[in-house]
Amino acid sequence: MRIRPISPDLLVTELTGRLADAATHAATAAAGPARLRVAVDGAPAAGPDELAAALVEPLRARGRPVLHVRATDFLRPASLRFELGRTNPDAYYEGWVDEAGLRREVLDPAGPGGTGRLLPSLWDAVADRASRARYVDLPPGGVVLVSGALLLGGGLPFDITVHLELSAAALRRRTEPAQDWTLPAFDRYADEVVPASFADVVVRADDPRRPALVDPGA
Repeated sequence: MRIRPISPDLLVTELTGRLADAATHAATAAAGPARLRVAVDGAPAAGPDELAAALVEPLRARGRPVLHVRATDFLRPASLRFELGRTNPDAYYEGWVDEAGLRREVLDPAGPGGTGRLLPSLWDAVADRASRARYVDLPPGGVVLVSGALLLGGGLPFDITVHLELSAAALRRRTEPAQDWTLPAFDRYADEVVPASFADVVVRADDPRRPALVDPGA
C-alpha cells in the first residue's frame, strides 16, 4: 500500500479526470443510454458534500452534465428517524437515510436502462416535509454525485465509490461537539463495513489541507 500526499486542488483534478474517463467508457460500452453513479462517502467532518460540490464545475468543463445529490436531502421523516430518540447512534447508523427513496428517485433512473429523470431532493429535514423539488433530466454520459455519510455497504448501486477516511482521533477532533453522539455509528461503520477495504478511491482526510490518496496495489 502506498500513501500519496496530494493538494486539495490536485485531488479534485485527479478525481475529475478519473470520473470523466469512466463516464466516457460507460457511455461507449453500454448497450443503452448510460450515466455514471458516484458515491462520495465520508463522515460530515471529512467534507464529502464539499468535495462533491468541488467536482461539479470541473466535470462540466470536461463536457459532462452533472447532478450533485446530498444524502441529507434523502432522510426519512422525523417520526422514523427519532423513534428511538434524537441522539441514538444505532438509529443514525441503520435508518436515517431513505435508501429506498435514493435508489428509486436517483440511482435506478441513472442506471442502465434508466430514464435519466432524477429527483435532486426528496425530504426537507428542517421542515420535516417533502421538499417538492422538481425532477431533473440527466442526459446520457452524465454524472450523478451522491455525497454523504454511511453510503457504502448497504447495496446501493454505485458505479464508482470514493471514501474519505478519517482516523479515529481525527474523527473525534473534527466532529462538532453537538454531533459527538454520532461517533459510535462511525465506529460501527469502520468495523462492520470497512469501506476503505473496497472503495474504488480512498482518500485519507485527517488534515483537510493535506489529503492523501491510498494506492492499495503499490
